[in-house]
Amino acid sequence: MIDPSTLPALHASHGGVWLRIDGDTRALAKGAAIGRAAETPMLLLNAPLAGQRLGYPELNGLDLLELWAFVHPARFLVPTPKGLAQALDLPLPASEAAIPALLQQAAGVLLDRLAPEADWPEREGAWTAAQSLARLRWPWAALVAPRIARPREAEKWLFSRLPEWEEAAPRPPARPVRLDDAAVRDRLDLLTGHGAEARTGQRDYAIAAAATFAPRAARDRPNMLLAEAGTGIGKTLGYLAPASLWAQQAGGTVWISTYTKALQRQLDRETLRLFPDPAVAARHVVVRKGRENYLCLLNLEDALQGGFAGRAAILAQLVARWAAYSKDGDMVGGDLPGWLPTLFRRNGSTALTDRRGECIYAGCPHYRKCFIERAARASANADIVIANHALVMINAARGREMGQRPDRIVFDEGHHLFDAADSTFAVILSGQEAIELRRWIIGPEGKARGRRRGLSARLSDVAGYDTEGGEAIAAAARAAEALPGDEWLKRIAAGDPFGPVERLLAAVRATVLARAADNGEGDAGYGLETELAQPDGPLVEAAQEAATALDALLRPLTRLARRLEAVIEDAPDWLDGAARARVEGAIASLGWRCDLIAAWLALLARIGGPADPDHVDWLAVDRVEGREYDIGLHRRWLDPTRPLADVVLKPAHGVIVTSATLRGGGEWDNADRRSGALHLPGPVARFAAASPFDYGAAAQVLIVTDIKRGDMAAMAAAYARLIEAAGGGTLGLFTAIRRLRIVHARIADRLARAGLPLYAQHVDPMDTGTLVDIFRDDPRASLLGTDALRDGVDVPGDSLRLVVMEGVPWPKPSVLHGARRLAAKDEGGGGAYDDRIIRARLAQAFGRLIRRAGDRGIFVILSAAMPSRLLSAFPPDVAVRRAPLDEAILAVAAAQDESLHGGLGLATPIVHQGQESATADREKE
Repeated sequence: MIDPSTLPALHASHGGVWLRIDGDTRALAKGAAIGRAAETPMLLLNAPLAGQRLGYPELNGLDLLELWAFVHPARFLVPTPKGLAQALDLPLPASEAAIPALLQQAAGVLLDRLAPEADWPEREGAWTAAQSLARLRWPWAALVAPRIARPREAEKWLFSRLPEWEEAAPRPPARPVRLDDAAVRDRLDLLTGHGAEARTGQRDYAIAAAATFAPRAARDRPNMLLAEAGTGIGKTLGYLAPASLWAQQAGGTVWISTYTKALQRQLDRETLRLFPDPAVAARHVVVRKGRENYLCLLNLEDALQGGFAGRAAILAQLVARWAAYSKDGDMVGGDLPGWLPTLFRRNGSTALTDRRGECIYAGCPHYRKCFIERAARASANADIVIANHALVMINAARGREMGQRPDRIVFDEGHHLFDAADSTFAVILSGQEAIELRRWIIGPEGKARGRRRGLSARLSDVAGYDTEGGEAIAAAARAAEALPGDEWLKRIAAGDPFGPVERLLAAVRATVLARAADNGEGDAGYGLETELAQPDGPLVEAAQEAATALDALLRPLTRLARRLEAVIEDAPDWLDGAARARVEGAIASLGWRCDLIAAWLALLARIGGPADPDHVDWLAVDRVEGREYDIGLHRRWLDPTRPLADVVLKPAHGVIVTSATLRGGGEWDNADRRSGALHLPGPVARFAAASPFDYGAAAQVLIVTDIKRGDMAAMAAAYARLIEAAGGGTLGLFTAIRRLRIVHARIADRLARAGLPLYAQHVDPMDTGTLVDIFRDDPRASLLGTDALRDGVDVPGDSLRLVVMEGVPWPKPSVLHGARRLAAKDEGGGGAYDDRIIRARLAQAFGRLIRRAGDRGIFVILSAAMPSRLLSAFPPDVAVRRAPLDEAILAVAAAQDESLHGGLGLATPIVHQGQESATADREKE
């Protein structure tokens, strides 16, 4: 067998390129490294990232991350040399030049674990997978397959390993109970640990939260609490205590809703305090996400049986290895390594989930083992369901799906409730949306047409046994031919649209390009939009034709839904249990697609008709770096908390909306407007607890006054100098991807030479979760990102000690923002509306800095235009100072020096929040 220590190993970073071969490590130029890698398979760690560093995106080889995914599926690994060394208990490399030797050592350790005598928990199924991977010419197969002994008996592999879910009787309605304050405090003590230091704010928070679980007094009047709990209060355990106690006493389910997957993972871990045994915890606590997050076993089977080719087929085999050991089959934010799909350039990963709603339910041979169905049934009898805002709203909107309409809800990260409602209740009639509907009805076009897809295939028994149902299916398929088909965008660009909906999209595109050009935006290279007002004749005519076609589609779908309901009610002889489940699933899918088409028709009726004062309508051409990828009509609620209140809040019995920044640096009326509380018939309770942290001693805010707006060279130099002064540990936040990429390109090599790794969203070929894991794991690393990193990133300790914002996070000018700004004139004016948004963003960004007691850090804004009125976004005792860049760098360097002694090392006198120095006043003038 091949000795891994004899394999050449390559490491490429912004700091240089090193190759180890024949026991010797040498530095190489990029061109020479590319030539060697093209000739001989190399040991690598994260080939796409190494290829990007080399400028050779096609780089492939013996990627140790792929080997890890085979040997230890569903195990966490930070995909860096340090993370690999720690996971394998190997010495950390002393320098980047030592990393190739580490790769050789790591390969040897992982391959040794495959030996017959080794204790390898994930051995079952490995021999079968290795044979399949060898046939696919996986680069590691020649080293892996000979080391795995053939099992004496046929091994259980994937589908035979997965447990079947079981049906259970519907859960009885929750009993009305009122929680005792003493019992709530006892439960909180259990969660925090007996003997832990009592936190008054956390106890008060738990008691306030407990009141929402009391029986409600009137219909459509939930017990609602708006709770702002500063960082360090411990709000997670504060609401888990009464929620778990109520679920136990009442026999009901509490839905805890988050906005980010990171908080979902954190909550899942926190509930182990309630149920330390993971098997017991799995019965009482369930994580729920949208079905597009879960592996579809039927799609996986199709991929394994030839549906995928090349590298995508290798990915399918590694995903199959993972699926056999996964906790819940969650491919997005679950225990599938976030870096695994990126190793394959995401080739095929999305096709392994049910993103098109094509599930055939009980018609699927894997229905009884389906991850999605298992999670849905487990949540029906769970005490706590951890979901996200969108799923909670969708479940509430679609009625009691399996008796699971949420009626006791905790909205954590509640400052995002407005944004979540805005997306959930939006209507988009675009080419991408329309072609997905066509595929759902007709099935995929081309070679994939024969797979088990399309309405007629999913409901073949209905079509065969029920004449009226079969006719409705056929009529829907004929009507769906009017929807855009494959290559619709090319036809529109060529001026040759086919069918009424494509002609509508062509008219939308022409209108947007004409009007956007008038605004000077036509050649900007990014998405274009224009208000849906004063439509011209061709657009009105195209809208009428499209509406006629959509109405012709809606009629047979509605008729089919009614027929399926009648079939369920009549229960003919052919309707066995599997068929019933499939028909019930089809009824649910038809229901929301009929609602979607009806919403499209309402939007089209707006064209040429009167404006709807409750909605904002606009036309858009979506582009990325000048390339068009979608065209459509958009509709949003002017105030999305209105449907939120009607659909989600009023039917509920108890609702908690909580966040560390719920008021967004403003007053309670801001929280009222953003949570839907204004639209409830009765008053809501409020609770506030300030953070126990001494922000005055732990943090300061520096506003840099001498970086000219638009001077990218100066901005990049500022980022580099600040990161160097801090010794890494920096989170850089941008409002535009283009500026992020420019800054990264200018400073990455410079920082690497100083031993300060730099990573970036939209640059490095890794998902956001993996980038945050890497950043958290290395105190000398820095990370650049956009809005996704401004909130929901929890990086305590030395790994994050400096936050730098490129400027004031002004709202992006758009049709939607302009309409809401205008509507806010009665609430203090459009400027006040903008200020509320900016304060909230600043508060969220500052909240990344101090996460635990003992954290220290500096928050820097590279903009002299920062208005004083916005400084209330920061905690009142935080020092705020305007200073030129040189002074800011001295302060950051001093803070870095002093951090070991618990101080911030403020180099010069400070100007407290709300005050301005005379110098700053003169600079502004």
